[in-house]
Amino acid sequence: MFRRKEQKVSDLVMQLLRSQGLETPLLQRRAMDAWESVVGNAVARYTGEKYIRNQTMVVKINNAALRADLNMFRTKICEKINAAVGAQIIAEVRII
Repeated sequence: MFRRKEQKVSDLVMQLLRSQGLETPLLQRRAMDAWESVVGNAVARYTGEKYIRNQTMVVKINNAALRADLNMFRTKICEKINAAVGAQIIAEVRII
C-alpha cells in the first residue's frame, strides 16, 4: 500500500508563491487592505496615501487631531494589522 503525502491546497499555493518570491508582496497587499477594517470607516475616510517600505507602513492622515490620536496607538494598530494578515509583516506604523 502506498502512502501519500497529503497537503492543503493553501499550503501548496504559499510554497509556490514563496519559491517565486511573491509571498511578501502578497502579504504586504493584505496588510494594506486590512487598514480600513482595523481602524474603522471613520478613520479610513481621513486616510490619504499609504505604503509599506522596509516593514514600515506609512499612512498619511488628513486630520491633525486624528493623526495625534492615532500616533498614540501605533503599536496596537501594528499588532492588529499583523493579526489580520496572519503573519509578522509590519514592524512599525508611521502616521504622517
